Amino acid sequence: MNYIIFGGSGFIGTHLINLLSNNNQGNIYNLDIVENNHGGKSKFIHCDVRNKVDINIPFAENDVIFNFAAVHTTPGHPDHEYFETNIWGAENIIDFAEKCNIKKIIFTSSIAPYGASEDVKTEKTLPTPNTPYGISKLVAEKIHTAWQAKDFDNRKLTILRPGVVFGKGENGNFTRLYWGIRKKRFLYPGRKDTIKACIYVKELVRFMLYSLDSQKNGVEIYNCSYYPAYTIEQISNSMMKATGMKRNIPKIPGGLLKTAASVIGMAGGKALGIHPDRVKKLMISTNISGEKLSLSGYVFQYTFDQALEDWFEDNARQFLK
Repeated sequence: MNYIIFGGSGFIGTHLINLLSNNNQGNIYNLDIVENNHGGKSKFIHCDVRNKVDINIPFAENDVIFNFAAVHTTPGHPDHEYFETNIWGAENIIDFAEKCNIKKIIFTSSIAPYGASEDVKTEKTLPTPNTPYGISKLVAEKIHTAWQAKDFDNRKLTILRPGVVFGKGENGNFTRLYWGIRKKRFLYPGRKDTIKACIYVKELVRFMLYSLDSQKNGVEIYNCSYYPAYTIEQISNSMMKATGMKRNIPKIPGGLLKTAASVIGMAGGKALGIHPDRVKKLMISTNISGEKLSLSGYVFQYTFDQALEDWFEDNARQFLK
């Protein structure tokens, strides 16, 4: 079997390739614009998904495609870049799957199609995206779903909507939170009960392989998160416990923090990861329900606390990054 991973040089792709390699499962192809053969674990092929995918390798219908290719950092990109990569990329990858008669795709979407609100979101919640990234990801989901519907009885599509994905190499929300706490720069913005649904990257890629074996043909959508989801206070406390930090994190009015972030941002705070839009995101819950995943039969390898401890071990118990 061939594993064809679009966007395999990135954070999630790297962890998937490590898992596949450790399990000695088939040929692993990494199709990306950033060269990375993962120390010989994968075969790198330069590929820009905004263009037609033209690869002269004999793939077959029992192979599987993982689509991780995306522009995703928000804020961080002009609006058009989300649509160019996420929508054109989906179309070109689907055309490639059609040409090679590949019948299995795992597409990593996002919780952004749900839109920003405090309400809990299940897989049956009507998506109402309110950002270019969220809109582009929802359109990409529909492109993949249309591909599956053309041969419903023989094609398998898994759409994953992860919460915050954390682990070694993340360099994102959890990494910023850790260093904010460690350097005494993190403050609770107006509340401590903001829900931040999340999943450990090693757990996410293990579930991908589980879904390949367990899912029947058709379409399955999964919110990928620990269930029930954790609050920012619970996450902060667990992070401090796992890394041996002792901090008293104060709570300040959210409006005051956003104003401070705006002032610091104008003074060059971007390098510190301080941005008023990030503060605003921190104040809004990402309250997706991982109940469907928890009832799927998949057995989690790590509890949330164990995942943080494992991440710390991966960094020689020096830091989280």
